[in-house]
Amino acid sequence: MVKTTPLKAVTLTHVRYERGDKLGHLLAWASLLPVIIGLGGFLSHFIFRREMQAMAFGLGLILSEFINEMIKKVVKEARPITCELLEMCDSHGWPSSHSQYMCFFSIYLTLLVLRRFHFTDSFSRNFTAILPWPFALATIYSRVYLGYHSVAQVIAGSAVGLTLGSAWFVIVNKYLVKFFPTLEGTYFCRYLCIKDSTHIPNVLRFEYDNCREARKTAKVRYASTIVHVL
Repeated sequence: MVKTTPLKAVTLTHVRYERGDKLGHLLAWASLLPVIIGLGGFLSHFIFRREMQAMAFGLGLILSEFINEMIKKVVKEARPITCELLEMCDSHGWPSSHSQYMCFFSIYLTLLVLRRFHFTDSFSRNFTAILPWPFALATIYSRVYLGYHSVAQVIAGSAVGLTLGSAWFVIVNKYLVKFFPTLEGTYFCRYLCIKDSTHIPNVLRFEYDNCREARKTAKVRYASTIVHVL
């Protein structure tokens, strides 16, 4: 008889729900929000924006995940009994990493909007500040509804995420931000066009105005070139 070793699956996107359960199907997608934000949001932001503030934000989320794993290994609290159907009993459940991730993301973004970003009107500011919270709540609820965590585990994850997110915001925007100009001037950042826009009140308006000005300058130069050629 051939001796076999138990196999372990990569559970990054392996979310199960009851067949025919439409709410479960929707919440299964909500449970994938951390993956979508991490891989889609921050990766695309780095490719197209390359802002130090966003990179510090992403670094905080990575550190939060490491802390979550450390806590789980120390506490070693099992998941609910439903883990048998979900094939998740080989991992610990306290605190919920999904809840921690989404609460970290939401509180950091909200503080960033209220303390660092500039808006032309209060409605835009308030709307952007509360925008991540419905998604965070949907993710948290999905972990209990789908049977991956108990209520206590998602509450613990949420509390840890809120604490770490708030603390990391203070660390970045009170201490680390002072080193952004120095880092911006290094060869590495200049080569990759990594920039710091924290000193610009309204980045969108700044980029819009400079883009239009650059287009006007380009047209003038093109017209001058045509005149010299003729």
